[in-house]
Amino acid sequence: MKEAITIKEIARRLKISPSTVSRALQDNPRIGQKTREAVRELAAQLRYAPSQTARNLRSGKTGVFAMVLPEIRENFFSEVVNGVEELAFSHHYTVALYQSHDLFDREQQILSMLARNQVDGVMLSVAKESQQFGHIQDLIDRGIPVVLFDRIPPKIETHQVGCDMEKGAYEATKWLASRGFGRIALLNGPHALVASEDRYRGYIKALLEEKLPVESALVKRVDLTTDDTSQKMTQLLTTANRPDAVLAFNDYVALDAMQVCRKNGLRINEDISFVSFANLPLTAYMDHSPLASVEQHPYQIGRKAVEILLSIVESTPDDQDNGFQRIMLDPELVIRMRQGDSSNDSR
Repeated sequence: MKEAITIKEIARRLKISPSTVSRALQDNPRIGQKTREAVRELAAQLRYAPSQTARNLRSGKTGVFAMVLPEIRENFFSEVVNGVEELAFSHHYTVALYQSHDLFDREQQILSMLARNQVDGVMLSVAKESQQFGHIQDLIDRGIPVVLFDRIPPKIETHQVGCDMEKGAYEATKWLASRGFGRIALLNGPHALVASEDRYRGYIKALLEEKLPVESALVKRVDLTTDDTSQKMTQLLTTANRPDAVLAFNDYVALDAMQVCRKNGLRINEDISFVSFANLPLTAYMDHSPLASVEQHPYQIGRKAVEILLSIVESTPDDQDNGFQRIMLDPELVIRMRQGDSSNDSR
């Protein structure tokens, strides 16, 4: 394998010092014009490429951002990754991707490894199991910039990027009420996720404004698995006065719940209707998709997270603001319903 051309080799061939070559490549005016031209010409002939490792050593940077998320297979997180990679790549940063698989121990091990490897910044969406966050604070205390996105735990003072889920749940519930639905259930996520509490607050606020029933029997918490969602949806269907609409934590939960309804002989968007979160592209190909879904703008979330890290690592200490940035994007309720999809069209 052919060895890479180094500054020392260029210096040897031109019979000048390596430091002169280095300055000439940086177009330092202290080096004569003829020498600079000779160095650049030979470097081009030999296809010299600067060592990124050497650059990193001089700058104290690694050129790597780390991203830790629950599951890359989820469309939401894959779209976040797309946003992160595109902007990071354009600024010559590598993105190291890690999956916690929603396990606290695995997330803790990943962050511990990243602390030792001294990456330039970390973007993190916490695992479903995580209820203690000392491992996150340890990164921050070490001076590693941390941006929390989507799943943002409380009481952690660091940069944050997300979408306003309380507003999203509020608008979705208000929309269902405007369509004439009178018993709206909530299939919510686990208590540990702040996003679940945000959804709950928005849902309750809308019900109170619309003077609709607020009943504990209409609110179910799921662990986001198919089995638990199926069990909780069955409970909703067996209540004395079952709901006529369901607000689901996300499209995956909605699809699992809809399957239960079909097995019980209910017609989707006629006997019972659904609104959810995430706006998965695949629902566009379904005959009976949720009536609407809250778009959370994952691609933009990824870009904003990188923008924050770039603003930190590419600024001088004098330019840096010691405050933490908090960016909350506005959700968008995407209406999928077509004429005739729901018996409530005339309401």
